[in-house]
Amino acid sequence: MADSEAQQKHLSIIVEDGGLHQHHAPATTPGEMEEHGRPHTTRARSSSRVNIDHFDPAGVQALERQLTSEHVNRPPSPASSQSSVTLAPGENFDFERTVRHVVRKAEEANIKQRNLGVVFKDLRVVGKGATAAHQQTLGSLFNPATILHNIQAGRHPETRDILSGFEGVVRPGEMLLVLGRPGSGCSTLLKVLANQRYQYHAVEGEVLYDSITPEQLEKHYRGDVLYCPEDDVHFPTLRVEETIKFASTTRVPQKRIDSLTRKDAINRLTEVITTVFGLRHARKTPVGDAAIRGVSGGEKKRVSISEAMVSRARITAWDNSTRGLDASTALEFGRAVRIATDTFNITSVVSLYQASESLYELFDKVCVIYEGRMAYFGPADQARRYFEDMGYEPANRQTTPDFLVAVTDPMGRIPRDPAPTGHPVPRTADDFARYFVESRVGKANTDEVEAYKRDNVGHEHRALEYKHSAREEHATTARKSSPYIVSVWMQTKAVMLRRVQIMRGNMLFTMLNALSFVFQAIIMGTVFYKVPESTSAYFSRGGVLFFAILFGALTAMSEIPSLYAQRPIVHRQMRGAMYHPFVEAVALTLVDMPITFAILVVYSVIIYFMVDLQRTAGQFFIFLLFVYTVSIIMKGWFRAIAAGFKAEASAQAFAGISVLVLSIYTGYTIPKPSVPGALRWITYINPLRYAFEGLITNEFHTLQGTCAGLVPQGPGYEGVQLENQVCPTVGSVPGSNIVDGNRFVNLSYGYSYSNLWMNYGIVVAFGVAFIAALLALTEMNTSLSVETAITLFKRGSRKIQGSSPADAEKGKAPTPSSASDSQAPGISAEAEKALEGAATSSGDVFTWQGLSYTVPVGGGEQRRLLDDVSGFVAPGRLTALMGESGAGKTTLLNVLAQRVDTGVVSGHTFVNGHSVPPDFQAQTGYCQQTDTHLEQSTVREALIFSAKLRQPPEVPIAEKIAYAEKCLKMCGLEEYAEAIVGTLSVEHRKRTTIGVELAAKPRLLLFLDEPTSGLDSQSAWAIMAFLRSLADHGQAILCTIHQPSAELFQVFDRVLLLRKGGQTVYFGDLGTNATTLIQYFERNGSRTCDPKENPAEFMLDVIGAGATAAATQDWHSVWHQSPERQAVQEEIEHVHSEGRSRGAVEATFRSEFATGWFYQVKELLNRLAVSYWRNPTYIMAKFVLSIFGGLFIGFTFFHSKDTQQGTQNKLFAIFMATILSVPLSNQTQVPFINMRNIYEIRERPSRMYSWTALVTAQILVEIPLNMATSAMIFFCWYWTVGFETSRAGFTFLTLVVAFPLYYQTFSQTVAAMSPNVEIAALAFSFLFSFVLTFDGVLQPYRQLGWWKWMYRISPYTYLIEALYGQAIGHQQINCSAVELVTLNPPSGQKCGDYLKAYIGRAGGYVVNGEATSACQFCSTRTTDEFMENNFNIFYHHHWRNLGIVLGFVCLNIFTIYAFTYLFRIRTGPFFKLPGFLRRRRNSNK
Repeated sequence: MADSEAQQKHLSIIVEDGGLHQHHAPATTPGEMEEHGRPHTTRARSSSRVNIDHFDPAGVQALERQLTSEHVNRPPSPASSQSSVTLAPGENFDFERTVRHVVRKAEEANIKQRNLGVVFKDLRVVGKGATAAHQQTLGSLFNPATILHNIQAGRHPETRDILSGFEGVVRPGEMLLVLGRPGSGCSTLLKVLANQRYQYHAVEGEVLYDSITPEQLEKHYRGDVLYCPEDDVHFPTLRVEETIKFASTTRVPQKRIDSLTRKDAINRLTEVITTVFGLRHARKTPVGDAAIRGVSGGEKKRVSISEAMVSRARITAWDNSTRGLDASTALEFGRAVRIATDTFNITSVVSLYQASESLYELFDKVCVIYEGRMAYFGPADQARRYFEDMGYEPANRQTTPDFLVAVTDPMGRIPRDPAPTGHPVPRTADDFARYFVESRVGKANTDEVEAYKRDNVGHEHRALEYKHSAREEHATTARKSSPYIVSVWMQTKAVMLRRVQIMRGNMLFTMLNALSFVFQAIIMGTVFYKVPESTSAYFSRGGVLFFAILFGALTAMSEIPSLYAQRPIVHRQMRGAMYHPFVEAVALTLVDMPITFAILVVYSVIIYFMVDLQRTAGQFFIFLLFVYTVSIIMKGWFRAIAAGFKAEASAQAFAGISVLVLSIYTGYTIPKPSVPGALRWITYINPLRYAFEGLITNEFHTLQGTCAGLVPQGPGYEGVQLENQVCPTVGSVPGSNIVDGNRFVNLSYGYSYSNLWMNYGIVVAFGVAFIAALLALTEMNTSLSVETAITLFKRGSRKIQGSSPADAEKGKAPTPSSASDSQAPGISAEAEKALEGAATSSGDVFTWQGLSYTVPVGGGEQRRLLDDVSGFVAPGRLTALMGESGAGKTTLLNVLAQRVDTGVVSGHTFVNGHSVPPDFQAQTGYCQQTDTHLEQSTVREALIFSAKLRQPPEVPIAEKIAYAEKCLKMCGLEEYAEAIVGTLSVEHRKRTTIGVELAAKPRLLLFLDEPTSGLDSQSAWAIMAFLRSLADHGQAILCTIHQPSAELFQVFDRVLLLRKGGQTVYFGDLGTNATTLIQYFERNGSRTCDPKENPAEFMLDVIGAGATAAATQDWHSVWHQSPERQAVQEEIEHVHSEGRSRGAVEATFRSEFATGWFYQVKELLNRLAVSYWRNPTYIMAKFVLSIFGGLFIGFTFFHSKDTQQGTQNKLFAIFMATILSVPLSNQTQVPFINMRNIYEIRERPSRMYSWTALVTAQILVEIPLNMATSAMIFFCWYWTVGFETSRAGFTFLTLVVAFPLYYQTFSQTVAAMSPNVEIAALAFSFLFSFVLTFDGVLQPYRQLGWWKWMYRISPYTYLIEALYGQAIGHQQINCSAVELVTLNPPSGQKCGDYLKAYIGRAGGYVVNGEATSACQFCSTRTTDEFMENNFNIFYHHHWRNLGIVLGFVCLNIFTIYAFTYLFRIRTGPFFKLPGFLRRRRNSNK
């Protein structure tokens, strides 16, 4: 299809019945159009039509005029001059004439149109069954029985049918709605119809795309079928226009009419699509995500649809795409898909969990799935009657989609009374499937399938026509058999442009990255500032060169999270045949190269000239060349790691291990001659080693270092000649005070300058290999890490019946049910009984008057979110808080619950006419929309924890636990009592949230925010029925809710309706079937509510809620002048006068919390310990890292000798062991911040416990774990390095007790002031770099210059001095042959006599003291001399240093509490800085 054909498809609209409707080309005869209507089908369309100008009437009209003008003004080509359209001045625009003109021109250009339907018969999808029903624990990992079970399951995986017995057809221009409960197989059907089969064990039966097989479609036409997941995942920093234009660029056809250039065709199609879908106003707006502000949720859905349309897919599958949208926005989505289906004659398949009647009416067909079986497939307008005839009836005002789903739920369906005669009423999924096959609709469906197959399947000429049409779209340089229609080079250009646009939209990250390089360069430049050309700085020069390549190489590791964030986008667009996945890697590398070069030029200039390295142009550019090349190839390495692993955690772990290996074997921490033979092979596969050799030989090649101290010298050697002296540095020669740099690096490292360019060539070869691996892995490993979610139970508990695995691609286990079909929807008898026994009505009425809420929005401006709102909630009444998105529903709920900490609240809240009690939050329950819980807790543990810490202290513990058990029954959670909360379905998580609040015995009120959001219709009904029962037993309830179905709406007693701006439109009773509400609006001038219309949709439509609705009058003013408002005010005053006669509600707590501080710590510590035990991944990650790191470092420095180099190696063995604290600390921060989030979101506002108790428990629970992992490091490392056993005690005390205490508390200090895990990791790495840089190892103390004060305050200064000084102090050094220097004594003197005075003063020893020439002198005799002279380390300081480290631990603990208070707890003005760093807690509200 040509690009202008896409335009033609847009233009193929004719004016019928005063509306704009689609003019279709017949599916059977491509390229021809009927005079009127759609192509021939077996039945007439029953779905609603949507005008093409629905979203943007003015824009569509302007576009029509523009397109007409362009066709008129374009000079006719000779070939088409006879068929050109002319339009006389003033003549009316005629779309049909324009359509005919475009069709003729397409035919003249021999452009073949093509459409694609899908037909399936005897479809069966087999998935792998779940192998575990119990939560893993640390103990279960090592349980032999569990291990054997897992091995058996791996060899013989369980399989099960996800779908079975499906048949049907979806024609071009039709929309199919797929309905079913979560876990029934809806997503599986969509994926299989979209030809995404890779994640299933087997797909059997026929699935045919007209005359194209699934194999042919996958290989040659993959972009013609598109699966769109429920989440709209786009690059958040890309603008809307850029997102759509990119998709258009990669799918623009080669053959285009009117000689449009490729660029013009892309721009035209982008303009048409953005106009038709109402996105013109948002073209320059970023798409956005949870962190970046962008377009609204409804607009983002339309961006997804637009992307699918410009990619010109013939079949689109939309999987639950309305999740999280309010009903008006969901209807916008449906209308957009309807427009796309009609306009482009495509085939659309959509699954929805909650759909309004208006949305349902847009569909042609519906498929109802019941536990993997097809209960119905046929016309949407016949489905309701079909199930009524079967023997079921809808509830009052129940929407058709809700009714269709309800019949597949034994707890939700209502049998007809009397039951139909002539056939038994189906009960099970098999019954439903069998009934459908035998029914009239089922036989008609089979007939339609056969007819469609007869007309469209197995016709070779149709397949050839399709093939020819597809190949005409391919660019001249693209393979004709490829699913990609543009060449690799064109793909690369498009993706490179997109990468530039992404970076432009996120300049902050690019600038921060550049600033980090500049900052580190300045730090290192000042640390090694102007190192002298002396042998004393030889070690420092090696250190700065090591750092220069290491920092540039390792910063690439920070890209791994962003690469995983974009993988779903790349995967989706690969499936849409927009570009090869490896093209994304190519574009990322090419775009990154000049940016990296610019950053590294600045970085290199700062380091090179501040350190004062060799100042020749050649050496500088070689330095820059190596640093830049290493940075590029290491980016390729870490990107290849990300491409090679499905899960980010695995990639991060492997990358962390590679960092350890690469840094140790670079050649600086352990020179090549010292590497054990068994591990020397690592040096040959380490590109950093070759780069380091190149850098150090480049630097030392021209360096002639002046000896820092000749031997001998000083008192007694005043007249000694140079020929009788020698420099003690490796590489010196007798009689010279200059040490040649080439000789030094050759003897010390085994390096040679002659290998410089060979080393660079090897580095480049590694780069080629890494980038080739990146491209290959990116192209091959395109699958995503998908977890099959099932409900897991606590080990030792009995797995409940029915907890079978859910839908293979998502969803949870189906709800177990033993209820009979005769029961009406509601709650179980056990729950009802528990409710009766727990009725706690207090009779207290909560009221509010004149509430207004204003927040600052920047620039000194204020925004009013609530405007003079009044109302009340009485015991036993269920009140709905409703309004469109942005009306202030959740804001009002938070204000009433006293959960806002910014802005200004005015007005009053009362309980019985008195001020609310001081512990109002403790006497109310608040169920948030997010269902925030500790993932590893069981349902029972969550409720008991809430009961223990929130009920009054005088209640005995046994009574609290008994009440929690009662709440389990009230919430219908008995069978899920031992289920792990993090694995529950959405419905049961919501029930758990309510149960946790009920366990606290809220006396006054229960708040709920969107309790049905994200649920399917039956789960939503179950939750609302439960809330209804709670209210009936005396509980006062106020909850926000998006547009509910009529069935759900009737559950409420009252409604408070808000419009945008937080203004009241109505507050009062609903009345039977919402008659009171409807009469209020009709009485005040609204349109009449249709008897079948949902009252909730009616009232929102009347007041102008939604993107396309408009109010006919100011309903806020109408309310203010109404007698109903006056009656509400009078009722509030009556409540106040009556309540004031009874006295105020007293506080139930004598302090802020119900329980004592020590009890809180004990309960929190127990909860955290259990959660750690059930998170073996976290614990094993720590142990594996510690054991591997300890063994690797130990064997790298295996049995270090007692030479000077061996003694230095022991220092680096200790230094590298302490560096393991960096990844261990990053792991520690994750649970710390996650637990704090739970506290801030849910438990702090409920006054459950003190923040100090939480911090104390978080510190205590980590201590034994971190000490145990440090013990693993010690046992794997200490003796392998070769330290003495007699000194192991102090090292054990320091490394196993002080060391983990320090890094744990330091990491938690950083986490305490960080808003999230990502920033905590960055901040920790940044701050820890100071700790490591200034500890005197990389740059010895005497060379630090101005930074010596940092050496004094670095905790690792004292940690390393304690470990190193005590471990090797008071020992002898025996120099190796290369470390001995040779000098000649004056004539006639023995070596020993000549050097005796010097040795007595400066240390060292002579090997051949009796010789009279060629004295073999070692500059160091004892380890104490070596430590003191080189690193300022003293043996006798070790106990002092241990005390100082423990002092730092105490300081860290203090700062954890201080930073938690300053950054997370404190409100109100203090210092401005914490306010910038502290996350806005009300962002979730």
